[in-house]
Amino acid sequence: MQPTTMDITFLGTGTSHGIPVVGCSCAVCGSADSRDTRWRSSVLVRGRSGESLLVDAGPKFRLQALRAGIDRLDAVFLTHAHADHIHGLDDLRPLTVRAPLPVYGNAEAVAELRERFSYVFRETQRGGGKPRLITSVVRDEVAAGSVRIRAIPVKHGGLDILGWKFIADGASFAYVTDASRIDQASFGELRGLDLLVLGALRARPHATHMSFGEAAEVIRAAAPARALVTHLCHEHTHAEAEEYFRNLGILCGKGEAIEPAWDGLRVSFSN
Repeated sequence: MQPTTMDITFLGTGTSHGIPVVGCSCAVCGSADSRDTRWRSSVLVRGRSGESLLVDAGPKFRLQALRAGIDRLDAVFLTHAHADHIHGLDDLRPLTVRAPLPVYGNAEAVAELRERFSYVFRETQRGGGKPRLITSVVRDEVAAGSVRIRAIPVKHGGLDILGWKFIADGASFAYVTDASRIDQASFGELRGLDLLVLGALRARPHATHMSFGEAAEVIRAAAPARALVTHLCHEHTHAEAEEYFRNLGILCGKGEAIEPAWDGLRVSFSN
């Protein structure tokens, strides 16, 4: 058996409301299909040497971590500082007891994090009452053990946010959620990947998120070996989203249609 180069776990695949949505009685929110329960979007990336890397920490991060068996982290990578992507950061406390945890993002996300979680960075108390975080602005690339991580600037409406590309032993995976626009320079980072994960909110257009069709066109042009969509809202069941992408007839490098991800899905790469 070939050793695993990278292992990816989808901790959450929902939009900012999560699914089911509070107070909603639609067919998706009442679905018995476990794939239609979607916590806020986040992924865990594990490297072959045991690296444990988190992208975003939303309001249910504590439960996501317990469900996925996360007992350590080496770094956190922020796409942006909206509530559904960072409001679980305080629950990193148990994972920072032994050492502070690096948190990477663009300048806007880091500034917003430090303002919203200002108590974390003030010398007002010591002990276990707050996570120990070291924030860093990333403009290009960082490394964590065997994994290289590249920042991919994209637009979320008028907001500058980041996608992240993970490279290890020849395998490559990019995670780009909440984007509405990707310029040519950033698109170059998405070509020929083993896996491309894109945020795709719903079938109809949205001002600050890609629709299913817009995401599909990016995937068609990028030509990854496999493609998944995440950050779905409650306008489509998992089965309906699956059928939508299958009917588009866009096949990835391995001959597979674009698929919606679901909470708990794991994808591994081996060389």
